[in-house]
Amino acid sequence: MKFPIVQEEEFIFELLAKAGQSINAPTYIVGGYVRDRLINRPSKDIDVVCVGSGIALAEATANLLTPRPKVVSYKNFGTAALKYKSYELEFVGARKESYQRNSRNPIVEDGTLDDDQNRRDFTINALAISLNETDYLDIVDSFGGIQHLKEGVIKTPLHPDTTFSDDPLRMLRAIRFATQLGYEIEAETLASIKRTADRISIISKERILVEIEKIIASPKPSIGFILLEKVGLLQHILHELTDLKGVQYIDGRGHKDNFYHTLEVLDNVAKVSDNLYLRWGAIFHDIAKKHTKRFHKSAGWTFHGHEAVGAALLPKIFKRLKLLTDHRLKYVQKLVRLHLRPISLTKENITDSAIRRLLFDAGEELDDLMTLCRADITSKNPKKVERYLQNYVIVQQKLQEVEEKDQIRNWQPPISGEEIMKTFNIGPSRTVGTIKNAIREAILDGKIENNYDAAHTFMLETAKTLDL
Repeated sequence: MKFPIVQEEEFIFELLAKAGQSINAPTYIVGGYVRDRLINRPSKDIDVVCVGSGIALAEATANLLTPRPKVVSYKNFGTAALKYKSYELEFVGARKESYQRNSRNPIVEDGTLDDDQNRRDFTINALAISLNETDYLDIVDSFGGIQHLKEGVIKTPLHPDTTFSDDPLRMLRAIRFATQLGYEIEAETLASIKRTADRISIISKERILVEIEKIIASPKPSIGFILLEKVGLLQHILHELTDLKGVQYIDGRGHKDNFYHTLEVLDNVAKVSDNLYLRWGAIFHDIAKKHTKRFHKSAGWTFHGHEAVGAALLPKIFKRLKLLTDHRLKYVQKLVRLHLRPISLTKENITDSAIRRLLFDAGEELDDLMTLCRADITSKNPKKVERYLQNYVIVQQKLQEVEEKDQIRNWQPPISGEEIMKTFNIGPSRTVGTIKNAIREAILDGKIENNYDAAHTFMLETAKTLDL
């Protein structure tokens, strides 16, 4: 079978073929690019394998281009890369690769094309396009990858125990591809993942995070998380999420399964936003429900304070997952901590003071918070969903009205600490904080207007009560 080349890529193929001939190295395009093009997915990342030196092939390719692009090479790994127009070309020599039982680093040896295809993770990624003169554009398909693309099947080229033992990250990649492409994981391959799930512990957290975030970024990420839980991988990666699974009954009264509820919320967010960390917020919004679950004869099941406890748990979880950056952590913490606030406003008469406080506390994240809160409505009762959504519309309108009037969102105090110290001739102290807080509370409660003159007058009055 010949590869269906398109005109815009014809020059690249001919260029690579000519470079391979110039160094006498049989050359092939392999992997994800071949897969994606065969299923009509756009791809600008082209992986090139040669039986020889990948770095030498990259240099030979660059020599044929004007102006000559920069070649970035990694001699320790025998790989190189260059950019041509909108394409990223990566080069490597054909190789054998395997992991020792308790090592995160592979043993790499030079090999043939067959060796290189054998080390590939799945049959759909073990396809190659020949760029050699005798069989130019022939597709090399040693494991039935084309048929598996047609069938929508994820299957390993070798016995799955061998493939996953060589690199346990491939277990995550299987689930990631199944999620992204909507494919089924072949039964024996899935069974092997269950058998060897604990091997994921030898893989670095950074590599694991890359795959998890690709699952989260998928159109329907719940597919991946349900598979991760089913095969036992999620327990090793994010046990706090698996801890939410299940329903407990007392006196015939049960609570919802918070694992599946969380995945519904995640899917709901994914329908309307590509924001990766908003999706993380969906994953973590109920993460502390295990810790706060209580049963009361009068009220039934409660999870009081789970939003605050969840926000407090996040630094430790972020650090373990290698997610830790101050900005992103604070963003997700804010979403988790505040995710019940908008819904609480729908259950009472909405006061301007409550709206001001939500505007103040949410700040720049208000729109994302509201997106998460709407996604959090997962009732099976259509009338209940409709009622909640209508209430959110009312809250949204009120937020807009109060913000236009009071300008509280991303609020900066009209009186600074420096001005307080200068006015009363005092240094940094608790008194300065007391006055600033009093001004803030007065504005949020609507006692004074949000402007300098009103705040200055209130400052002087407050100071009198403090004997300044």
